[in-house]
Amino acid sequence: MSKVTHYGIIGCGMMGQEHLQNIALLPDTKVAAIFEPDAEMRARSARLAPDAVFVDSIADLLAIDALDCLMIASPNFRHMEQLEEIATTRALPVLVEKPLFTDPAHVARIQDFAETYPAPVWVAMEYRYMPPIAAFLHNATDATGGIKMLTIREHRFPFLEKVGDWNRFNHQTGGTFVEKCCHFFDLMRLTLQSEPIRVSASGGQDVNHLDESYNGATPDILDNGYVIVDFENGARAMLELCMFAEGAEYQEEVSAVGPKGKIEAHVPGPGRFWPEHLGAAPVPKLIVSPRAPKGPESRDIPVDPALLAAGDHNGSTFYQHQKFLELVRGERDAPEVSLNDGKMAVLMGMAAQLSIAEHRVVHMSELIG
Repeated sequence: MSKVTHYGIIGCGMMGQEHLQNIALLPDTKVAAIFEPDAEMRARSARLAPDAVFVDSIADLLAIDALDCLMIASPNFRHMEQLEEIATTRALPVLVEKPLFTDPAHVARIQDFAETYPAPVWVAMEYRYMPPIAAFLHNATDATGGIKMLTIREHRFPFLEKVGDWNRFNHQTGGTFVEKCCHFFDLMRLTLQSEPIRVSASGGQDVNHLDESYNGATPDILDNGYVIVDFENGARAMLELCMFAEGAEYQEEVSAVGPKGKIEAHVPGPGRFWPEHLGAAPVPKLIVSPRAPKGPESRDIPVDPALLAAGDHNGSTFYQHQKFLELVRGERDAPEVSLNDGKMAVLMGMAAQLSIAEHRVVHMSELIG
């Protein structure tokens, strides 16, 4: 019988519970222990992982000998300090949710951590593993003949309620283009296989959360914007974000164009938000549009219903854990999403936030050094 892999979980809010549901679908895998300070989230998590032990601190979690790996799904602004605490206590393989950090002052700290932590760390970038996006990545070079333009559009719902409403303020999230969009900046680097050199962005907070108040403070998170990124290889990419457009059929639309043609991935939002009176939720699609002979070729990319029911990310959380477990079990040599990948995605988001705030082009060298 295969050895069971035991997870320790740090943070079991909304995203942490999605991880619990997907870990439960994996063979020879068990959540052994959970650190979650919020009583309501602990109660919900206990229903999803009934055999898990709940502890009162990360130190108590790390003291459990059975653990084989860790999953961090705590609020964004806790990630850096928690990685550092783990490093001083017990180095285990870690899957850490995005964004890797939230403060430009953390760059040196994450670099020091990366150079000294002896176990592998995988940064959770779920969008890579959505089946329609995976199909897009697999076919993009052949379909385009070499990508010159990449566009990512996300038209979605506003930020959801989180424990303590921590996601309403830039100082805790890193800003919308860090918190929400580092996924897309990661996809840009992955798709284009090149590094960003400059970022120009325009955005604002025009609709969402303006009537909310927390201890007398109004949320300051942006809810829409455009970001244009120039890359070293001459390609350019654009992100279009709108967080008050949940009425759209597809939540994400990704397209790449080159001298040979165009390829698109259309990804629906969470099925639980699709109106029942409209029938079945949209099916993800991949569309290839060659220049010659002209004629778009469209195919459905269905996702296993069991995976759709286990979270809001089109099955990607399950596939990500499959690959992470290969790393933990010694079946692959390195994380597929490295600490450098996580760092660069955050820095691109920070460049976008800075460009919006200061109304100027930001060169990545300003942030990377």
